[in-house]
Amino acid sequence: MYYMIKSSLSECSFEELQQRDYQYVAVLTPEEWKKNQQKFDMGIELDINMDDIHNTKAEVNYDSLTGTFSVPSRRNICGPDYQYAFALDEKGIVFIDATGVVERIVKKVARTRKWKVPCLERFIYDFLEIIIMRDQTIMENYEKELDEIEDELMDVGTDTPLDRVNEIRSDIREMRKHYEQLIDLGQELQENENNFFKPENTRYFRLFSDRVTRLHDQATSLRDYTMQLRDVYNTQIDVKQNRIMTLLTVITSIFMPLTLIVGWYGMNFRYMPELETKWGYPAVIIVSALIIILGLMFFKKKKWL
Repeated sequence: MYYMIKSSLSECSFEELQQRDYQYVAVLTPEEWKKNQQKFDMGIELDINMDDIHNTKAEVNYDSLTGTFSVPSRRNICGPDYQYAFALDEKGIVFIDATGVVERIVKKVARTRKWKVPCLERFIYDFLEIIIMRDQTIMENYEKELDEIEDELMDVGTDTPLDRVNEIRSDIREMRKHYEQLIDLGQELQENENNFFKPENTRYFRLFSDRVTRLHDQATSLRDYTMQLRDVYNTQIDVKQNRIMTLLTVITSIFMPLTLIVGWYGMNFRYMPELETKWGYPAVIIVSALIIILGLMFFKKKKWL
């Protein structure tokens, strides 16, 4: 697919694109790029292997700027990334993509964007903006979900599982890595080492880098929040274990005198007057009950119960 950058993206043929009246956007498959890359006259031999794309980056060449995108799917952040490449110069930009995601983004730009001052820089800015357009909402939803988990932890204690917190933490880790790479990409474009961009238009890349930086800071804050929830969870476990140990200690302390009485009167000596006393059995019951009551009152007063 080929587009000319006018007041909006205007689809065109390859022959119209070669007239050089406007800057252009092209979306090709790896096979189409391999077949036609010489026609774009970028002075490079860019052999694209989608299996070798692992991150988002830009590389400055003598006559062009090339790079790759590895973009997490917002529906499954820890799943496989969308991977594609690009090459650009002052005349336009070519995307090499086998997934179809670039075509969808470019069509969305063509459908929703109109420009008073059309330029390649503004198209790149809008393209990058669409990549991250849902991320603020995603981060806000994560924060809301973590708040609910924290409330549940404080209300019901350690019965709340942390599986979802771990999932969110993994997603945020992937997004932070993605944002770091996007920031580097934006800075590389802003450097404009080959002067492909008009100096006054590099502000678009600065705006994009600033927005991604804010998203990165928000993701960092949420990552710290997940670690705090893990600490709260571990603290709740410790508190519960301490309560159990306290209860066991109280029970042991109360029944220790009773164990002594059982052991004492379990001796088989012949001359034990209590064994033949009429009130011996009730007396032992009363003494045992008093020991239990006094023990409970003592521990209650000490707030150990």
